[in-house]
Amino acid sequence: MAHQIQAVLAASISELRKNPMRTVAAGEGSPVAILNRNEPVFYCVPAKSYEAMLELLDDFELQAVADARAGQPVQRVSLSEL
Repeated sequence: MAHQIQAVLAASISELRKNPMRTVAAGEGSPVAILNRNEPVFYCVPAKSYEAMLELLDDFELQAVADARAGQPVQRVSLSEL
């Protein structure tokens, strides 16, 4: 069965076991697909990339809330009421 790999670089799980940091560093900041018997089993994602993905997901969720509330009447409140 063919699998689409969502990374530029792929490494075997054996390579990851031998030297995890070298495997991640080989991605030069990009995710590395980890393969087991030529099938992707997971992706090693650098911390900065993972944090950026979480920020984007949070932004999408906030946009969905804003879109759902669009057109609803606005309630004005003063700071003292909060």
